[in-house]
Amino acid sequence: MKRRFTEKCRKLHLGVRPRLFFALISLTLLSMVVLWVFQIRLLGYFYEREKFSEIEELAGTLSALVGDEAFASQVQTSAEEHGVCVCVFRIENDPADSSKKIAARVADAEGNNDCMIHHAPEEQLSRIYDKVKENGGVYDRRMEFHKDLAANDENFRVPGFHHRGTLINAIHARLLTVDGQEYLMILDTKLTPVDAVVKTLEVQFSWIMMALLIAAFLVTMLTSHMIAKPLTAITEKAKGLAKGDYTPDFSGKGYREVQELADALNYAAAEIGTTDRLQKELIANISHDLRTPLTMIKGYSEMMRDIPGENSPENVQAIIDETTRLSELVNDLMDLSKLQSGMQKITPTVFDLSATVQDTMQRYETLIHHQGYRIEFSSQSGEALVKADRTMILQVIYNLINNAVNYTGDSKCVTVTQTVHDGRVRLSVADDGDGIPPEKIPDIWDRYYRVDKVHNRSVIGTGLGLSIVKNILEAHSAAYGVESAVGVGSVFWFELPVWDEEEK
Repeated sequence: MKRRFTEKCRKLHLGVRPRLFFALISLTLLSMVVLWVFQIRLLGYFYEREKFSEIEELAGTLSALVGDEAFASQVQTSAEEHGVCVCVFRIENDPADSSKKIAARVADAEGNNDCMIHHAPEEQLSRIYDKVKENGGVYDRRMEFHKDLAANDENFRVPGFHHRGTLINAIHARLLTVDGQEYLMILDTKLTPVDAVVKTLEVQFSWIMMALLIAAFLVTMLTSHMIAKPLTAITEKAKGLAKGDYTPDFSGKGYREVQELADALNYAAAEIGTTDRLQKELIANISHDLRTPLTMIKGYSEMMRDIPGENSPENVQAIIDETTRLSELVNDLMDLSKLQSGMQKITPTVFDLSATVQDTMQRYETLIHHQGYRIEFSSQSGEALVKADRTMILQVIYNLINNAVNYTGDSKCVTVTQTVHDGRVRLSVADDGDGIPPEKIPDIWDRYYRVDKVHNRSVIGTGLGLSIVKNILEAHSAAYGVESAVGVGSVFWFELPVWDEEEK
């Protein structure tokens, strides 16, 4: 039921192809809307704004030349170059007649055949002068003329002004004062209607939009195919991982991200395969170590029940020993599980590492006296105070010595050495066994990993010691490692910082 629900949810999610299609179409439509607004709908606005800026700039240039001897000729030249009509009037107010303000023309140039200024009566020019005064010295005006009317504003009719069809002019006027004399400068330029251009652009825009939408569709199909094909192939191979096939060779061709995904899946498949193999070995080894004491306990118990006289202290002790070994195995499994899950917390205290090693050595008195093992401890530093979880460190020492006992050579000698250097105390446990090949050293810290792959029963311990050591030392952020050579033996070591009393 849950699987069917998951599959339905997956089908509701869009794939690469529709997502890419919608993205490209949206981008295309957005681009076309922006182009339509700025290139078509606002074409007239930008055109008129540019024309007003042009005549305003020209007015500023000519204003600096008023009063110059060559002013009239410069006005004529500028008007012809820019297609602008220019009129400059000297202002003289008549006390007898307040309406008489415009005097003689100082400069006059006609560069525009449809110029309105040259057809305006004196009264009309006076009105422009008033508008300039009201507006603070500068006045811009868009004036539109129709076939049967003069200017569309009652205040700006130009009687006798003949023109063809619709006409739009841009007027710029400003007041100048040179040597105490006031002047009125008026520039007039024609604004070409852009309606026809806009209609042409709209038709062209429609064709461009259709072409871009088709191109976006084709690009989407091609690009999505290039993206989806390697991903689909990787997905099909990845399904094999769920079926236990950890050998698929993922290959990512096309682009860098797919190659990185393929490399990551290849690495994951190799790691999962290794973990699966180690898990199977772990289950087999644990089953073996659980079955052996259970079998012996059952065998001794049946013998004591069925055979008269076999209810001896030796048989009872054998059952007790196997029960103890079984309990140790279960306890080690629980400790390892707690360490790996983070449930077992560290309780650091300050203690003497040398004294802790000597306490651990007492556990091996029976092994030393009855089975001929030699476990020697040497310390060059005497007392070595460290701050750590004493119970856990004691377990580390115990497991390292157990491992050395299980793998030492015929000499049955294990050497424990303590040294202090650069504020750190190192504890090393050495055996003279067969040693470990270099390529297998990274795997020895795994649960139940054995170099020879032959599951022999340990002399002492449960086979989980090195994995417990690794987790405890990593929880303490302690350095640890192993130095080994085939045929020479192995040295397992770890380091802890020496406790400084000044840090209290």
